[in-house]
Amino acid sequence: MELLNVQKVAGEIKQNVNKVVVGQGETIDLLLVAMISSGHVLLEDVPGTGKTLMAKSLAKSLAGTFRRIQFTPDLLPSDITGIHFYSQQKGEFEFRQGPIFTNILLADEINRATPRTQSSLLESMEERQVTIDGETHQLAEPFLVIATQNPIESQGTFPLPEAQLDRFLLKIQMGYPSKEEGIEILKRFKQVNPLADLQEVVDVETMVSMQKVYSQVEVSDDVLHYLMEVIEKTRNHDNIALGVSPRGSQALLKCVQVYALLQGRTYVIPDDIKQMAIPVLGHRIVLANKIGVKGNQTNSVIKEILDKVPVPTESEKDLVRG
Repeated sequence: MELLNVQKVAGEIKQNVNKVVVGQGETIDLLLVAMISSGHVLLEDVPGTGKTLMAKSLAKSLAGTFRRIQFTPDLLPSDITGIHFYSQQKGEFEFRQGPIFTNILLADEINRATPRTQSSLLESMEERQVTIDGETHQLAEPFLVIATQNPIESQGTFPLPEAQLDRFLLKIQMGYPSKEEGIEILKRFKQVNPLADLQEVVDVETMVSMQKVYSQVEVSDDVLHYLMEVIEKTRNHDNIALGVSPRGSQALLKCVQVYALLQGRTYVIPDDIKQMAIPVLGHRIVLANKIGVKGNQTNSVIKEILDKVPVPTESEKDLVRG
């Protein structure tokens, strides 16, 4: 697939999702960044903002398989991965696949499951495989986990540990719609649910092809230096107890390459890094106790870092050359 064809296909997906979801253009772009770069997404916001609807609309736009798991405290790891059961007809054990064997997995309210169940996703999210009773099973391509959680309620929830958060490429906060968007939502859903009539626009083979070409996007040495300066600042900031790991810096690089493609460019500019820094780095930073752990405070610290790090001043011609 040609590089700029990625933008065309992504635009078709976005247009299709917008038949159901009102507004949320930036959120859809971030979901497409995650899907194309083979990452996973954590959607965090209060109930009723359309997190599940967004995930379902994206899944229906892709001609692949989709599964939804409602996470609860009594959910077991085997309910996700699958089990070996004894077949009396065959006289032997057989493997019954769990819902994780799919292209898009919606992990609804993931923080309501116990840490043991949450950890059952670690191997699959990182290595695209599941090991059950010593037997390893490969997952389908593409494989995308879209998890949702409510940041308000704390009773009956189990906060995701740093190791689990680090498996998510992006953490996205959707926010409330504007008044005009709210009116459009009421009009669109007052009679029928448009999700029921949504058609697929991209096949699995095309999506896999998109995942293989984004790495060809040019990143100049100056832009790489700028990216690492931002990362280094998170490791030496007075208000940050734990900065971004090498995995986080690689995640940021992948995301800015895909984001540049979605903007119609085959090269990365510093503004791409500024645009992707908060969704990629925000959940990978642990703030010092004197600051607290609220998401908006983390975002403020990242914005402060972006304001202080000098931006490369080379021309776009130099950026293309790398």
